[in-house]
Amino acid sequence: MTKYEEEVFTEEKIEVKEPSMYKVILHNDDYTPMDFVVLILMKFFNHIEEDAFRIMYLVHNTGIGVCGEFTKEIAETKVSLVSSYAKEQQHPLKCTMEKK
Repeated sequence: MTKYEEEVFTEEKIEVKEPSMYKVILHNDDYTPMDFVVLILMKFFNHIEEDAFRIMYLVHNTGIGVCGEFTKEIAETKVSLVSSYAKEQQHPLKCTMEKK
């Protein structure tokens, strides 16, 4: 076997790192209706109505609620979509993300 053949057949182990995850968070305010928050949770995060109400009450009672955990790019997109939609509907709903 030549040196070239040895190099071709040498198996390289490549370590694949899991991507960092980010929590998308809704923040409570005194103006955004609870029904709108439920709609956001169902429309953008695919929560069933029961889970959407649970998260909405968490936001209402504690000030924040986690909508889901996503890779950085998906979390950024979700934050952007929710923020734009809330603004279009004239609600001051704040949506942010933080590293898990």
